[in-house]
Amino acid sequence: MEMGRNVAVLGAYGHTGRFVVAELRERGYVPLLLGRDQDKLTVLAEAHPGVETRRASVDDPVSLDRALKGAVAVINCAGPFATTAAPLIEAALRAGIPYVDVAAEIEANVDTFARFAERARAAGTLVVPAMAFFGGLGDLLVTTAMGDWTVADEAHIAYGLSSWHPTGGTLASGVVSGQRRGGRRVRFTGGRLEYHDDALPTLEWPFPAPLGSQSVIGEFTMADVVTVPSHLAVPEVRTYMTAKAASDLSAPDAPAPTAVDERGRSAQTFVVDVLVRSGGTERRVTAAGQDIYAISAPLAVEAVDRILSGRTRGVGSAGTGGVGGVESSGDAKGGGSTGGAGSARSAGVASAGAVFDAPDFLRALSPHLSLYAPLDGRR
Repeated sequence: MEMGRNVAVLGAYGHTGRFVVAELRERGYVPLLLGRDQDKLTVLAEAHPGVETRRASVDDPVSLDRALKGAVAVINCAGPFATTAAPLIEAALRAGIPYVDVAAEIEANVDTFARFAERARAAGTLVVPAMAFFGGLGDLLVTTAMGDWTVADEAHIAYGLSSWHPTGGTLASGVVSGQRRGGRRVRFTGGRLEYHDDALPTLEWPFPAPLGSQSVIGEFTMADVVTVPSHLAVPEVRTYMTAKAASDLSAPDAPAPTAVDERGRSAQTFVVDVLVRSGGTERRVTAAGQDIYAISAPLAVEAVDRILSGRTRGVGSAGTGGVGGVESSGDAKGGGSTGGAGSARSAGVASAGAVFDAPDFLRALSPHLSLYAPLDGRR
């Protein structure tokens, strides 16, 4: 096993975890397969000869410490993250390695910022939550659209999904989030999260061609309401979901995703349309691709690669959300270092847009995403 390239993946045999394991191998990393079920780990390892399996449970700190031995980073793909994130971050801090997760749960991400920002900074360790389709991609797009703006009045993120066949993990995480909210809904307005019982509005969103205008559910709030305001001064962050996809998600006995290609991706397609507004000026960036679960793998692995190679930037203050912020030591001081390993070391809890050069990160995803609009965000 190649030391220095070992990346631990908790929940490796889950739907998203399998994509992450494959992406790590394609990028030259050696995945360490972590999970509670040894039988499932063994089956997965048969498809990836030479990889090591390590049984670990979030309720057993000793098993986590053992599982992370020799790893240079850890990616958490095991939800619900309200249960798994904190124990694994604790283990990553003990091991002194970066932590990345694919959490879409709003409250779990809030908890990560609130509980670990100072501790991660003190430990000299970087924690990047929500490095996935929901939370990470939207944040990168909003940050790119902002360009040279330091503040904006509003950020709108519209999700144009052709369908949504949820995984068991998605459904389980939704149940946990709903319980934490007491059945209430959440939105980000006036610079803070607000819980409410209002009915969700339905409206038309003008997606770019060829998708065109679609019926969407307004205030279909996703993790972007945590990641974006953690570092950007935007007091109103609103997310939208195509009504068809929202209906699929809530359907009784909703089917799981079905693979249609050699990579295991489903036929689902997506468009993420981002609009930021300041006064009377608007800026827009749009991304399109296939399979919201599959795209989370290159997002998470690219994040790990940039952290390990020192391509991060320090951010000293939070946005309107009052959370987040990382510090950087070394030669790179903001602006997204492009140096090699060791050129900068960021520490703390930060979202994708805060710690990475957002336009450059999106360019790196070009094999997986189609982007529309200048990558400097200007229109």
